[in-house]
Amino acid sequence: DCPSCGKPAMRETDTMDTFVDSSWYFARFADPTASSPTNVAAANRWLPVDQYIGGIEHAILHLLYSRFFARAMSITGHMDVQEPFKGLFTQGMVVHETYRAQDGGWLQPSEVDFSGEGSSRVAVHAVTGEDVQIGGIEKMSKSKRNTVDPDDIIASYGADTARWFVLSDSPPDRDVIWTEAGVEGAHRFVQRLWRLVHAISDRSDSKGTEEAGLELRKATHKTLANVDDMIPNLRYNSAVAQLYTLVNAIEQAQKSQSTPSSALHEAVSITLQMIAPMMPHLAEECWAVLGHAQMVSETDWPEPDESLLVETNIVLPVQINGKRKGEISVSVDLDKSAVEKAVLMESFVQSALSGKEPKKIVVVPGRIVNVVI
Repeated sequence: DCPSCGKPAMRETDTMDTFVDSSWYFARFADPTASSPTNVAAANRWLPVDQYIGGIEHAILHLLYSRFFARAMSITGHMDVQEPFKGLFTQGMVVHETYRAQDGGWLQPSEVDFSGEGSSRVAVHAVTGEDVQIGGIEKMSKSKRNTVDPDDIIASYGADTARWFVLSDSPPDRDVIWTEAGVEGAHRFVQRLWRLVHAISDRSDSKGTEEAGLELRKATHKTLANVDDMIPNLRYNSAVAQLYTLVNAIEQAQKSQSTPSSALHEAVSITLQMIAPMMPHLAEECWAVLGHAQMVSETDWPEPDESLLVETNIVLPVQINGKRKGEISVSVDLDKSAVEKAVLMESFVQSALSGKEPKKIVVVPGRIVNVVI
């Protein structure tokens, strides 16, 4: 009973610091309906967590407490796991410019208008027209008001564009500088891919040439192999760069009548499967345009064709008297003498020689060729 009024008292149960609760939640998640704090069998089955991702404060506080709790809980019999996380990845922050009005108050990016570029770039208040001071790039915070409302971004560009920009801007362990120009660039890529998919879907079936089809298939499967390696290693920006390059190659192949429709369809289909985890909405819409009945998210991750990853040719830079004048593509199996003969047949080399014999030809295997006149 309450000592003051004598009426029935209600015990306060919310007395633990939040750090206590957050130091063992992963063990509870293994079976959140268990009648005891943990289901030991479930905790032992699911833990340790394969990959923990968090900010730097997690590494020095939450991670420290969680490791202590895991050891203590293994002693008390709540689980047999002593290390709760196999790997830790500390991600960067999203940062943005800061802006100050004439009265010294902070302004949100949406309250500022800009003109000019580079050193001549100026900012004014969107309502009053007064000059605005452009400050440094800092972590987004309510106090500096340099935050961007995700709802505004989604309303203007869509969620896929926002995700694509964040992933493509920089390595995930570094800060992302949020800029309108960067978001617009990501949105242009979304439009490019949309148009490319429609162009390939509307294209009349053509057999093309085997050589052109093989070239595109090699580019596609090499990209797939690279992205396969980059995503598990959290190299998202590198994976995005690979996809940009592949889309460029598909666009060029689409413009050529020599590329078989089958190779184009395979290339863009695999591309959509690779971007699906990053831009799921766009991927599903494009996947349907291509005529696939099953959703792309329900398909197996594609497997690269190992036979298409083998390099049969190599491109060697060709110098004349130490200055680069061109390049030559030769089989990786060619010996030095065969490479020399192939170089001498190139038109730019024959033009430089003007009918004369070269003094010597230096072939650095797999690296470069230098013709000395």
